[in-house]
Amino acid sequence: MNVGRGLSEVPSHLKGVQQKHKEILQVQTETLKVNTILIKEKVKIFQLNDRYAELTIISNVRDRTLVEHELLARGRDHEEWRERHLRIELEKIRIDQLFQSSFSWRKSKSGSSAAVSGVPGIGKTTMVKKIVYDWATGKIYPDFQFVFSFKFQDLNTINCRINLRNLILFFYPYFGNVLGELWKNPEGLLFIFDGLDEFKDRIDFADNLRNTEPQFMCTGPECWCEVSDIVYSLIQHKLLPGCSVLVTSRPTALHLLEKAEISVWAEILGFVGDERKEYFNKFFEDQAVAAAVFKHVEENEILYTMCYNPSYCWILGLSLGPFFKQRDRKHQQLPKTITQLYSYYIYNILKNHSREIESPHDVFLKLGEMAFTGVSEKKVVFRNGDLIKYNLQPSQFLSGFLMELLERDDSVQSVVYTFPHLTIQEFVAALAQFLTPNPKDIQKLLSEADSEKDGRFEIFLRFVAGLSSPQSARPLEEFLSPFLHQTTCRVIDWVKEKVKGQIGNTDTKTGKRNFQNTFHYLFESQNKALAQATVGSVETLAFIGLRLTPIDCVVLSHVLGLCDTIKYLDLNQCNIQCEGLQRLENILYKCQKLRLSYNNLRDSGVKLLSAALRSPGCKIQELDLRNNNLTDSCAEDLASAISTIQSLTDLDLGGNRLGDSGVKLLSVALRNLGCKIQTLSLENTNLTDSCAEDLASVFNRSLTELNLTYNKLGDSGVKRLSAALRGSDCKIQKLILWDTDLTDSCAEDLASVFNRSLTDLNLGNNKLGDSGVKRLSAALRRSDCKIQILNLYGNSLTDSCVEDLASALSTNRSLTDLNLGLNSLTDQSVPTLRRLVPTCRTLNLIELPVNQFSFNGGNQLKSLQGTRSGLSVKCGPLDL
Repeated sequence: MNVGRGLSEVPSHLKGVQQKHKEILQVQTETLKVNTILIKEKVKIFQLNDRYAELTIISNVRDRTLVEHELLARGRDHEEWRERHLRIELEKIRIDQLFQSSFSWRKSKSGSSAAVSGVPGIGKTTMVKKIVYDWATGKIYPDFQFVFSFKFQDLNTINCRINLRNLILFFYPYFGNVLGELWKNPEGLLFIFDGLDEFKDRIDFADNLRNTEPQFMCTGPECWCEVSDIVYSLIQHKLLPGCSVLVTSRPTALHLLEKAEISVWAEILGFVGDERKEYFNKFFEDQAVAAAVFKHVEENEILYTMCYNPSYCWILGLSLGPFFKQRDRKHQQLPKTITQLYSYYIYNILKNHSREIESPHDVFLKLGEMAFTGVSEKKVVFRNGDLIKYNLQPSQFLSGFLMELLERDDSVQSVVYTFPHLTIQEFVAALAQFLTPNPKDIQKLLSEADSEKDGRFEIFLRFVAGLSSPQSARPLEEFLSPFLHQTTCRVIDWVKEKVKGQIGNTDTKTGKRNFQNTFHYLFESQNKALAQATVGSVETLAFIGLRLTPIDCVVLSHVLGLCDTIKYLDLNQCNIQCEGLQRLENILYKCQKLRLSYNNLRDSGVKLLSAALRSPGCKIQELDLRNNNLTDSCAEDLASAISTIQSLTDLDLGGNRLGDSGVKLLSVALRNLGCKIQTLSLENTNLTDSCAEDLASVFNRSLTELNLTYNKLGDSGVKRLSAALRGSDCKIQKLILWDTDLTDSCAEDLASVFNRSLTDLNLGNNKLGDSGVKRLSAALRRSDCKIQILNLYGNSLTDSCVEDLASALSTNRSLTDLNLGLNSLTDQSVPTLRRLVPTCRTLNLIELPVNQFSFNGGNQLKSLQGTRSGLSVKCGPLDL
């Protein structure tokens, strides 16, 4: 059912070694070791099945070239995933479905390869462990007779040429001489390679030399070659064609697999919804503590967003657990920033090992220097030589508190050390900057780190900024001695200059990202005076096109909360969705001009926004909500807000599915005396002539500009609008009716309003024809005509209407801008235009692009520009 190959049972002479293999794998994978940072019980052993929490795995990889740091990424994608999942655009995959043909992107007769992506700590290795355990116990993949699992970290220890046979015997020596029998049935083999991003050798699947050069080719299990060639040949089905391969990797290394023969792409999203709560329930034996910790996490937007990742949940559990277990900690302030959280993680290690620690200050300084070098070089695996280089003795890591900071793995021939998580390595690297006795070069170091464009120092810099805060420093200073005041001051000065320097540098996407990143420094520092001194007086913030996560929105909200008034906040196309808007809800009322278009806010988002609009101190004057998947369901909330908010003058709801019923509700609000809206855009909002009466009812209020583009109003709808436009108390000056299904039948109605308040009329992309323009021209000739701008682009006009227009222009005293583009005018109309256009003293612009003029005719029209000062004639390509 999973592989669909209908394989026969394992031959009887291999059943013994298969049974032994399964028993050994079961022993190796049935338990899960979890560090606790407690001196009496440093490591807890759990049954894998008891501890394993289901992860969300999706049948897609959304961005194979993602290079964002894992702490920045993925936190808010779960809501989007849920919505897409409900629409069956993405399928959730169980671990027993990774080789199911329905998920395959590429069909192959020679075997199947699957790639599973996930950020560090998301659970890739634990997932592999679960797959191996479930296979060994007969729960999944019965068609695979043998499963061989390798970690790339272990493969790094092999520094010589080797063949597949010896590679398997190196890790599974009990197979002895029976491997030759296994090669006869490659369809029954599954090879798992965990952690491609940790492999020391680069495997380039786009390199054609691997297919032609003998030294790169590995065509048989007895063929001697590099480990990288074996992995390459298995994935590409050149070695043991028919076998299956599973590769796991961080997103940052996925680009290496772009050209690989991968059948199934999948990604671990981590915990979704209640899966987060389930983790804490399993983490703490005391369910009251589990509930208290989860409640605190849930109430803190930053911490809750981190909870998609099991590793972050582990850090949260270790750091927050003591606050809810010990009475003497109740009075202490719970951590609310990421830096504070990690400070308490280190604090708990130090506290639990306080009796055994000798000179923790010096040890942390050395460890931090090594960690910083690792961050600089993108190095997460350290060896004995690295420790000795920084005067750290490997023997120190066999016991004591250092075991909690570096995990020692001696399961392979050479001993390696890793920090429990990359972010812990980055925090220790940041901490070392405050322990160094000579901080004079700290600002230079921070500037050099900031200049790296690949994001490797992004979290490190946030931690440095955060450690300048007394709330983050105080717990650590209890054991590491007070931080140098000079260091703290220099860090604060650096942050101050960085923010100020970035304020005026937001024209590019990189500039916007850097500016937004400085907000994280301010948030982590929790330094109100610093924030007010840098961004307190900033009036314009434009992040257009920059994808903002919920964490970004929390940080933005915190910083903007320190500003008095924000004149202009542009979050257009930032993909914040309702989840991000919820984080910003408390500061939106401060904005005067707010752009939120293309953010998929949906009706639930507008419900939140409406509450902000009703705030007594709301200052919003212009609000852009274009293309947010809104429906008539949100109209009531929006109507209740705009009927009371007196500051709002400009509202753009274009590109939403409000429909006639939604506009009916809005019209009631627009008629309210408290409503001050002057400009309203309802472009492409699924309107018909049925809503015309409702719209017409608001023309005697404050409204001066109305955009109804791309709606099916038709002649009957415009007839009703025209009646209202003729009203003596109508204030409409600009009306856009582009592409609204109009014909010459409505021309008389439109002509009747030319002597009223209307000065700008856009009738482009309709079918008025020559007969319709003839009626409009008659109105243009009237002495009381007020029309200044008239757009007749794309109205099926011919040379016949030019004489009517020219006649009108000869007497008109108001028209300044006439657009006749995309019609069927020819050289026949050129003499009339040349004779009459220059005499119309008020006409400044006539647009004639995309007509049927010859080159000569176009040039004659262009020459009109010299006949009168200020006259501009545009003929499209000829303008060039």
